[in-house]
Amino acid sequence: MSHVRVEVDILIVGAGPVGLFGAYYAGARGLSVAVVDSLSQVGGQVTAMYPEKQIYDIAGLPAVTGRELVKGLFAQANQYEPTYLLGREAQQLAAGLAGHMVVTTSDGTRITCGAVVLTGGIGTFTPRTLPAGEEFLGRGLDYFVPDSSGYAGKDVLVVGGGDSAIDWCLMLEPLAASMTLVHRREAFRAHEASVARVRASGVQVITNAEVTVLEGGATVEKAVVQVKGGEARTLPCHKVVAALGFTANLGPLREWGLALNDNRHIVVDSAMRTNLPGVFSAGDITDYDGKVRLIAVGFGEAATAVNNAAVHIDPGVQLFPGHSTDIPHAVPVLA
Repeated sequence: MSHVRVEVDILIVGAGPVGLFGAYYAGARGLSVAVVDSLSQVGGQVTAMYPEKQIYDIAGLPAVTGRELVKGLFAQANQYEPTYLLGREAQQLAAGLAGHMVVTTSDGTRITCGAVVLTGGIGTFTPRTLPAGEEFLGRGLDYFVPDSSGYAGKDVLVVGGGDSAIDWCLMLEPLAASMTLVHRREAFRAHEASVARVRASGVQVITNAEVTVLEGGATVEKAVVQVKGGEARTLPCHKVVAALGFTANLGPLREWGLALNDNRHIVVDSAMRTNLPGVFSAGDITDYDGKVRLIAVGFGEAATAVNNAAVHIDPGVQLFPGHSTDIPHAVPVLA
């Protein structure tokens, strides 16, 4: 068991895109930062599950893969040399001396800090499963696509109606021999423009339908699709992507005494404050009236959280830090 001690101004829990931007912003304010994440690499879910996925709603970037986005955010944050504590989970929160807090991680590391910012890269995210054909998981059935090369020249079936399902179709359709999208409703939850692009592409779209059976030998070969009020259809498929969403689990943070909504989102106010003094939150894991769960929104929430955390640490500083053009910056190197 490690007994490493770390002292910083701000601890950021979660090294996903929002956490990395928060680390940059804290550094730009002259604050020392540590970043904890249970994964062994930065980028959170984007790196672990969607590295090749094209993202279209990042300001100033018409399209960027998850891998390239994380690469840029990592270089941006590293201008201020944050301390990364990866492959360990934030577990216990306790009061420290002089108004500080102490967070203990799963490997015994103790981090003393003036404020904590919880971002969307915390806890675990379990995929919602496709009941049909679970025996083919890893043998043609997947819940995300870390590498698109295995889909080239294959008959591909995507199941779901959210942004991920639509994005997988747009990414894989140029590679696949054929592409089919199955959704159990008529309406999609994804961006309308992206849905329109799928409908205008070579993707076969089947709505009001469910995949009832996957068939095959060593790997999946066919899918039986039942259309509501119609006959079942058997489609050839070598690859199935079940983009049905993920269920969030806050893990040890449940024991911190945070106010939660739906037992899985952290309630914050307009300053990104939680109900615990000195603990802020940003990103998908937060909840407030009018919340929109987009990476773009999370970036703004991270800046709001860090600026308010700076005032919590030192009430004598100004909330508004000035414009970034007035702050000395090194030029980030994208290694």
